[in-house]
Formats: sequence, structure tokens, C-alpha cells
Amino acid sequence: MTPRPAVVLLSGGLDSATCLALAKEAGFAPHALSFRYGQRHAAELLAATRVAAALGAVEHRFAEIDLRLFGGSALTADIPVPKDREATEMSHGIPVTYVPARNTIFLSFALAYAEVLGATDIYIGVNALDYSGYPDCRPEFVEAFEALANLATRAGVEGAIPLRVHTPLMRLTKAGIIREGARLDVDYGLTLSCYDPTADGASCGHCDSCALRRKGFAEAGIADPTRYVEG
Repeated sequence: MTPRPAVVLLSGGLDSATCLALAKEAGFAPHALSFRYGQRHAAELLAATRVAAALGAVEHRFAEIDLRLFGGSALTADIPVPKDREATEMSHGIPVTYVPARNTIFLSFALAYAEVLGATDIYIGVNALDYSGYPDCRPEFVEAFEALANLATRAGVEGAIPLRVHTPLMRLTKAGIIREGARLDVDYGLTLSCYDPTADGASCGHCDSCALRRKGFAEAGIADPTRYVEG
């Protein structure tokens, strides 16, 4: 039987790489979708290319949308990326690295792509560590978008199978995600999670994302292959 297609949102980070591997394990033919959205950490796009090739994506497309038009985030405007924050700081409020409506936009593109492919499955790597701070990573948001997708598309109205947004990492800690990836032989050395990497793709080691990544590897008991600025 020919594997059914699925669209996998692929940022080039640890979570989305694991998501891609899980989609393959579930028997889907993954079509990876990444975004050039004006992000300061454009090195992640090179990471996404590496990950898609290594994990055997059927194809890998890049969508162009410049969210610098609106700004409002440390990732798309001239706003400093927070560094060396305590865990208690990271667990409260919506951080300045939140990009307004980003996941809504990304999922809308993925939905259009899925319709063209005849796919009824979309994968996104949101997880429990993210949704406490990012409103568009919460289960309620994903459920609402899935309902919208089945109301607002021809495939949703006329199709025999409802469209589903898969979030296999939602209830996992970062350590749990890393263990899943290790089980599936994901090479995390190919990925990039940093919010403020150098031009050659070295991670800063001090932003929230680097802190969560380091903590995840330590708790998982797995060596961190990340190349940090301080070596």
C-alpha cells in the first residue's frame, strides 16, 4: 500500500525534526514545509534542509512570507532576545520571542498544501514546554484550528476523511521528546533551536530555547551535540 501523504511543519529545530520522524514511523509519506518569514535566526532554514534530507522527506518546500512587516517580536524586529533567564521567569507570561499569530499562519499554509496533496493529516511540533508561554501552542488552539480546517475547506466539507492536526509532542517534556528522537535515530546535531545564532549557525547558549534544549539533553541523559558559541 502506498503511504498516505502528510504535511509536516519543519522549522529545523529539535521538536519539528522529531515530529517528522514520528510522522514517518506512523506510516505517512511526509511533505516538509518550512518558512522564510523574516526571522533573525535564518540559519534554521539550513538546518531544516539538512533534517528533511536526513529523515527522508518526500519533498521539502519553503513558503515566503515576511512577518517583519508587522514586527512585534524579538525574532522579527529590532528587539533584544532575552538571555540567561531563570526557569521561573520563562514559565510566566508570554515572552517577547512570541511571533504574533505565527502558528495560525503556518498551519493555514499547511492546510492549503494538504488540500493540494490530497492529504488529511498535518503534523506540528508544539509541546508542553511551549504552550505555557505561547498561546498558539496550546491544545485548545490546535483543536480550534482543526475544527476550522474541517469547516473552511473543500476537503473538509466534501472529503470522506476529516482533516487532523497531529501534535505528538504535546504532552512530552523536552527530555521526553529527545528520548523519542533518540529511539528513532534522529541526528540532533543537524538541528538548530537557538533564537539568536551566529551567522555560521552556532547556538548562543543563553536564550530561552538554548536553555530548554540543554536542560532536555541533561535530563534525558543524552549527550548534547549542539555547537554553542562558547564551544
